[in-house]
Amino acid sequence: MKTKIFLASGIFLAAAAFAHSASMKAIVAHEYGGPEVLKYEDAPRPEPKDDQILVRVIAAGVNPVDGMILSGMFSKDKKLTSPLIPGGDISGIVEQTGSKITKFKKGDAIYAYLSLRNNGGYAEYAVANEKEAAIKPKSISFEQAAAVPIVALTAWQALVDSAKLGAGQSVLIHGGSGGVGMFAIQIAKARGAKVFATASTANQTFLKELGAHVAIDYKTQKFEDIAKDVDVVLDSVGGDTLARSYGVIKKGGFISTLVARLDQAELDKHGIHGEEINVRPNSEELTELGKLIDAGKIKVVVSQTFPLTDAIKAQQRAATGHTRGKIVLKVADEPK
Repeated sequence: MKTKIFLASGIFLAAAAFAHSASMKAIVAHEYGGPEVLKYEDAPRPEPKDDQILVRVIAAGVNPVDGMILSGMFSKDKKLTSPLIPGGDISGIVEQTGSKITKFKKGDAIYAYLSLRNNGGYAEYAVANEKEAAIKPKSISFEQAAAVPIVALTAWQALVDSAKLGAGQSVLIHGGSGGVGMFAIQIAKARGAKVFATASTANQTFLKELGAHVAIDYKTQKFEDIAKDVDVVLDSVGGDTLARSYGVIKKGGFISTLVARLDQAELDKHGIHGEEINVRPNSEELTELGKLIDAGKIKVVVSQTFPLTDAIKAQQRAATGHTRGKIVLKVADEPK
């Protein structure tokens, strides 16, 4: 009888321990909407598949696209079939690896861009595959690392992969003080290009600190009067700004836009090319960005840090579109 009781007690304790380990705190949405639909609650801890790593999240980056996903912008029927945990940017420690994982091991410090299809970064644990993650740059904190992936990859793919920006060329970067702009300026400069960048009056000094050769105040200046015959334009504004940008690009040049549809007639009229950028996870490019960060050629600016419990405030702030640098959620204390 004692043996049976002991075994039963052991099973109960093991089950309790499993139940505890299988849950986590997370920011969860049960319906589409604005930031106010987010709830801080218990959620099932994800189990990594054979080709995934389980990450103990230390910090999560906050992006306007997270709010777009939350609003249901990318959903056909505008209904959530299961609870949603937002968040595409994470940094953290590898807790567990699937059987097919070869690049990472338990204990590795990583940062990752979780695909928009999966997300899950606003939580104590998240899963990623090898294409989404890279070893975290050693010279920056986990909070800084969480600010990098989506926006830095967007800038890289727009300027390097699409526009093929190189030494001796010139580039006009709209929205230079935002998340994408912050990295675009520094990537362009690291590649030897002359950088024109636009921002509001309050952010002119910040543009210079990031390395822009010419800072343009869009509130008091017309960029087309200053940036002429540039090789590349990176547009993150759209509308009238995009319409006016075709004319500042030299023949044969390139325009990358993040937020709008390109006008083929305008491209043809000016003899230029262009692409609408949809960022994708890329571990090799994250590794290259990490090298530039550790070499001191790219600095990461985090403007505000919120605890995970304040995700609503963080998402509301990101939605304004007027943040300097990046906003980050602190999920756990930095490892010592």
